[in-house]
Amino acid sequence: MASKEVNIKRMGEILRRLECAYPDAECSLFYKTPFQLLIATILSAQCTDERVNKVTPSLFAKWSTPLDFAKAKRADIEKVIQSTGFFRSKAQSIQEASQALVVNHNGKVPEDLEELVKLRGVGRKTANVVRGVAFKIPSLVVDTHVGRISRRMGFTRSTDPVKVEHEMADIVPREKWSEYAHLLIQHGRAICTARKALCEECTIASLCPKVGWG
Repeated sequence: MASKEVNIKRMGEILRRLECAYPDAECSLFYKTPFQLLIATILSAQCTDERVNKVTPSLFAKWSTPLDFAKAKRADIEKVIQSTGFFRSKAQSIQEASQALVVNHNGKVPEDLEELVKLRGVGRKTANVVRGVAFKIPSLVVDTHVGRISRRMGFTRSTDPVKVEHEMADIVPREKWSEYAHLLIQHGRAICTARKALCEECTIASLCPKVGWG
């Protein structure tokens, strides 16, 4: 692997090109409050954002606050979110996380990473989405797209999302952490897909060790 200094310089150019290619890259989940984003992100596990966005309007029309979800019948929540998959587990996570917010945080979503990951159904990825998008705290989300492209670009060899997060935090400027994830998610959906990398259409191909760099 290249030196840290070389990787930092290459990362700067990658970010510049991706920003030009995806000027509107942002979180694609619909939300109005940090709590709604938390719930939407829990629902997005093993599910497309598009599907989640079809479910959340009716979900939040029925229950809008942590207290609402804490007091709701679990079966009623399951019925509304069924199309997102794993709906029983997700309903349990949503309700127990809501109960914890009511009991421990006065019904408010905490900004602290360690407090967020204590909530049922909330791992580092979900916590970083909430911190980065809802609270504007620089947070490096590592989903399948971010992990895959970071490996393909030669920045990491790890398949452990936490290790990838820490490695990328060393070469991505802190103020770009949240944006990095949005850009790679867009690029991963459009060009550098899991099934096939469309290298001939890729704006950062010349910077990729598999294609033109190094």
